[in-house]
Amino acid sequence: MADNRCPSGYGKETVVIDVNRVLDSCKDKDCFSDVKVYLTDFGQDIIDRAGAIRVKSTKIVGVNIDTEPVQFNKGFYQILIRFYVKLVFEACVNVGRSVEFEGIAVCDKKVILYGSEGNVNIFKSCPSCEFCDPAPEGSATTNMPTVVLETVDPIVLSVCNVDKPCCRPCCSIGEIPENVCAFVNGSLCDCDNGKQLYVTLGFFSIVRIERPGQYLVQATEYSVPEKTCPPICEEDPCSLFEKMAFPINEFSPPSYRC
Repeated sequence: MADNRCPSGYGKETVVIDVNRVLDSCKDKDCFSDVKVYLTDFGQDIIDRAGAIRVKSTKIVGVNIDTEPVQFNKGFYQILIRFYVKLVFEACVNVGRSVEFEGIAVCDKKVILYGSEGNVNIFKSCPSCEFCDPAPEGSATTNMPTVVLETVDPIVLSVCNVDKPCCRPCCSIGEIPENVCAFVNGSLCDCDNGKQLYVTLGFFSIVRIERPGQYLVQATEYSVPEKTCPPICEEDPCSLFEKMAFPINEFSPPSYRC
């Protein structure tokens, strides 16, 4: 890596860059209890006559993020994040026979972060547009803050199959976007009769709020790397294998640390 650094003789200068500045951020470990799972007609038929049910996999298939200014507290924003999670279940319907089915769970999360203030309209040039061309749609933006969410697929902590609803769901089937419904085989049904399936999900997430800005930084002139790219010898794969480091961590998993 040392060969890729700039030689000591290259000069430095102060330049202006246009980047997104992180104004506030937070990390969370959320546990959503008794989240209703919306099933297809096939899945509803399965849970009505199934014995044991377990979750095989989870995947976040969509996220909606809504940002609103907090009244009487300038510069702060309330952020509503809605997760759409696809779950794949396995149920025992007969002795020695299991069936897989799918469902969608919806979880809502709220945070308040500082995003500063600003009401500037931003226009950018269009390289393919001429002077008399109409303004392209959506050419104007603002310097309102942008919310960025980083998360991993949730962990299923429990599964509950009950005869009657145990809680009020956060939304109805009509509020689930079509592109989310397309991730399951079949149409989701809002069945009030029969059993209801609930899960408890654990999320790890990082939320940050950003705003565009221009900043002065110290920069070094670009230099061509001195390191060359060595060719791979296809005729002798064993010599390439010998240069690979032994994966010790794969054979020695890390131990638990408090």
